[in-house]
Amino acid sequence: MLALSHFTTVLLFATFASVVFAITQRSTVRAMVRYGVYCWVLFVSSVIAASWLMYFIRK
Repeated sequence: MLALSHFTTVLLFATFASVVFAITQRSTVRAMVRYGVYCWVLFVSSVIAASWLMYFIRK
């Protein structure tokens, strides 16, 4: 059985969600790639920021 960490699961979710957002929201390939990367960076950075926030709240 494959056991993924929480962070790996977040990266997979961010990747798949960003691909779907890019395909459904933009019309040209260049715009799709740019928007997909933009969404992916926002997903991952918000998860990292939220995890640090939870770390400092717990301390």
